[in-house]
Amino acid sequence: MARPVTPLPPRVAAPDLPPHLRPARLEPRGDVHAGSLDDLTGDVDARTAHIVESVIRRADVGSLTLSGATLTDVAIEDLRAVDASFRESRWQTVRVTGGRIGTLDLSRAELTGVELRGIRIDYLNLSGSTVSDVLFADCIIGALDAPQSTLRRAAFEGCRADEIDNRGWRIENLDLRGLEALHFLDMAALRGATMTQRQVENLARGFAIAAGVDVRD
Repeated sequence: MARPVTPLPPRVAAPDLPPHLRPARLEPRGDVHAGSLDDLTGDVDARTAHIVESVIRRADVGSLTLSGATLTDVAIEDLRAVDASFRESRWQTVRVTGGRIGTLDLSRAELTGVELRGIRIDYLNLSGSTVSDVLFADCIIGALDAPQSTLRRAAFEGCRADEIDNRGWRIENLDLRGLEALHFLDMAALRGATMTQRQVENLARGFAIAAGVDVRD
């Protein structure tokens, strides 16, 4: 019997979008279905909105607030934002491509079947979030703050991050081989993750200290 392939890769797919989209607008508690949300500017508040089978393109905003929102089959393209808040939001089959974000707040969010590709993020907050079937590809992240997060079938490809707060991670099929990280705050919390030999060698001092080794020159 063949051995199962581990870690299991994330199951991600392109959002299921209709052939025709109609212009739409974002507002608090609003409902957007088959909408084209283009060229947003200024400060946008659409907390607790429901966005389904829609596209957000070329937004260039100071703040984008979608806290508590639900996004299903949504494509977000070339988002530029000083602050993008999706706290306690729910994402199902969402693809984010390109753009530059100062702070991306996904704390206590639920992400399922999500792809983030080619984005530069200064500060990514995933604290207390549940991440299932999520792919990070070709992303540059300054600081990744993700304590007490649950990560299932998540993977990084061609990504870089300076510092990662991974305290209290709950891991199942987490593939870190495509993540170049300078520092993890909690080496013991990496138990169960998949890394390359080179990554382990680069982080050897941190692993040794976590194991109680007195490391001296």
